[in-house]
This record gives sequence, C-alpha cells and structure tokens, in this order.
Amino acid sequence: MFHVVFYEPRIPPNSGNAIRMTACTGTSLHLVEPLGFEMTDAHLRRAGLDYHDLAHVVVHPDLDAALAALPGRVFAFTGKASRSFADVAYEEGDVLLFGPEPSGLPDEVLADERLTDRLRIPMVAGVRSLNLANAAAVAVFEAWRQHDYAGSA
Repeated sequence: MFHVVFYEPRIPPNSGNAIRMTACTGTSLHLVEPLGFEMTDAHLRRAGLDYHDLAHVVVHPDLDAALAALPGRVFAFTGKASRSFADVAYEEGDVLLFGPEPSGLPDEVLADERLTDRLRIPMVAGVRSLNLANAAAVAVFEAWRQHDYAGSA
C-alpha cells in the first residue's frame, strides 16, 4: 500500500511504535542507516510489542538504496514546507519520508530532485514538532483514509 521511510532514526521506541503502526495498517517501514540503535534493542522490541513478526521492515544502507527500492512518489515531511499533507491525493505505493529526531530531514535531503513534494503537518504556533511515530501515523492514516481503509477489517 504505502511505504513509511525513517531517515537515520535515533530513538528506538519511535521506530518500535512505527513497526506496530505499519503492521496494523498494512504499510511497510523502511529504516535508512545509520540507525541510532540496534534492531535487537529492548526499547525497540518493547514499543513494537508482538507486532515485529507481522510488520514488513526493511533496513537500507543509505537513502539512495531506499529510494531505488521504492518506485513510488516520495513525499518528504518537514516543518520547512508550506503545503499541508492533507492537500495531497495519495496513491498506492507512495513513499512518506520522515527525518530523524530531533532535527528532521537535513537540507541536502530536502533538496533532492527525487522528492515529489515537501509537506507539513499543521500544528499550533510555538511548538517544535510532533513525535516521529505520531507524525508518521497521522500521515499514514490520512493516506489510508483516502483509500477507504482498503484491507481493513
């Protein structure tokens, strides 16, 4: 359906929560190295509960490898964008790209010509950002909603 990409994630529970979320939504999670943790990290395992075997998780050595493996449109989520994520008509195979905690996607990634667009999740003024796993869930559920929650029970 959709692909969630975490570029160089740092906090194991965020990726663990994303593992659980992707298992529950039929999406896949792609982690771009270097990771700030080992895949065997206890915090990662605990946050993902018993969903690790139900999730499709791929670790890529770098962003080039990840994007080469994902043929869909690539939407980068960043506080530096002006377009709302809710203004996109998502298509199956779309890639939802998120940056590391706490800095977000670096400028060189945001300047990559392979990006289809840069999107933001609206928030009230004066706050820095949503939790990474929460931001990914907000985006995935909007994309999935647009497809009438295909495959849900």
